[in-house]
Amino acid sequence: MTLNPCINLSFDGQCEAAFKLYERCLNGKISFMLTWADSPMAEDAPPEWGSKIWHATLVIGSFRLQGSDPARGPHESPKGFVISLDPIGQDAERVFAELAEGGIVRMPLQETFWAHRYGELTDRFGIPWAINSEKPE
Repeated sequence: MTLNPCINLSFDGQCEAAFKLYERCLNGKISFMLTWADSPMAEDAPPEWGSKIWHATLVIGSFRLQGSDPARGPHESPKGFVISLDPIGQDAERVFAELAEGGIVRMPLQETFWAHRYGELTDRFGIPWAINSEKPE
């Protein structure tokens, strides 16, 4: 048996923009993206929701990040989790800056007793991130 943890993010109509940012910023690859209009569930979505994302998958190394723009019910901001990244060296600065643009920095990227660089933010799409670039041993 193999355990493949997967994070499935919900957006309020901004899934495509978020996944394009994550693809570029995290050096990933969008392996699948389907709009509501092109999905078998097209009739379940309001007409203005046709260009929104029914399902998307982003592959980063061996990790999969999934997302969608749910068509029904009020959107709820994510809570109770954070996506933690461990970029190496100067990449921590770049990743933090790109994800923080237009978002909210909760803890600036800085040296801590456990990390070369650590910082927390919520990106402009409402997704919480922690950047944890560990100190070399």
